Amino acid sequence: MKTVKFYTIGCKVNQYETQAIREQFQNAGFQVLENKQMASVYVVNTCTVTHRADRDSIYFIRRAYRENPNARIIVTGCLPRFDKDKIAGLPGVSLIVSNEDKRRIVSLFNNHFNNMLNTQRDKTIDKFGITYFKNHARAFLKVQDGCNYHCSYCKVRLVRGRSRSRQLDEIVEEVSDLVKNGYLEIVLSGICLGSYGKDLVPHSNLVRLIQRIDSIQGNFRIRLSSIEINDITQELMHIMQASKKVCPHLHIPLQSGDRDVLKGMARLYSPEQYISIIGQIKEFLPEIAITTDVMVGFPGEDKRKFDNTVRLIKRIKPLGVHIFPYSRRKNTPAYIFKDHISASEIRTRAYVMRRVALDMRLSYCRRFISKLRDVLIEREVS
Repeated sequence: MKTVKFYTIGCKVNQYETQAIREQFQNAGFQVLENKQMASVYVVNTCTVTHRADRDSIYFIRRAYRENPNARIIVTGCLPRFDKDKIAGLPGVSLIVSNEDKRRIVSLFNNHFNNMLNTQRDKTIDKFGITYFKNHARAFLKVQDGCNYHCSYCKVRLVRGRSRSRQLDEIVEEVSDLVKNGYLEIVLSGICLGSYGKDLVPHSNLVRLIQRIDSIQGNFRIRLSSIEINDITQELMHIMQASKKVCPHLHIPLQSGDRDVLKGMARLYSPEQYISIIGQIKEFLPEIAITTDVMVGFPGEDKRKFDNTVRLIKRIKPLGVHIFPYSRRKNTPAYIFKDHISASEIRTRAYVMRRVALDMRLSYCRRFISKLRDVLIEREVS
């Protein structure tokens, strides 16, 4: 029996793509292994958003080799875009597949190893979609890839390319299959979700996609993964207010609450604009859960500028804050910026922000004491 094992680092889009690749290998007759079982083929789907993501990606490539030095290791994802030579030099790496070629990964594997698979294989091998989501109670569904924004610190836009949207009918069909297979929540995911449909002919948008999915019969929820503040429209607020399926939750990255830092990041909004739009959202959806991202230690962020971010977080009162230190990435404009913040100061600021975020989380959750709400149980903890 041919066996395969997967390691995935990074975002919901990467997790979706791993699931699609997993189903391709299953259709080709492979048994998927987990835990400490030794496989004959390993697929490592990498990330390069931060230095830590790079290290984690390399760690799992080395781990695969340690588990089985005779295995064939396939490396894909974002890291190979600029680090292909480094990856090729790692022990055991047999094949490197770019993001653009992920959907052909089984065919490339087969060709590379001289038709290891049966040439009369199932036609579904090269289908790049999902019918289930392994080890998850809800399914992440990639609807868009790439990004047209130019944030100065971000490497992802360089490795993923410009925004590209999946066809609406294809997405709707995939959602229908997932709902039929028992998934009670579909998380619409993308590198820049709010850009969905702008590149399609004829043009579409995220609201039209939500409307089509909302019309699918069945008892399930729709959740948006992450959306930029500039992509939130009155039309989107209206559909969220009217729909009984769309979860009242938006993850809206902030990064900084200081005007100068946002300008250095090339973020296309001011703190005042961010606060204003959050206020509008809460008028439409008074109980909405807002979560966000905050970067600490961006070059030039002094204590006063950091304090501006703290004040903004206290003002919008989010349910959750994803806090991460600035990571200097080659090939990004910010790589050459000066006025870097010391590692110890970044740790201190991250600690302060975590305390503030916890207070905001408790404040939001207290609003629901003694209230009944439907929930989706993701896992049981004994």
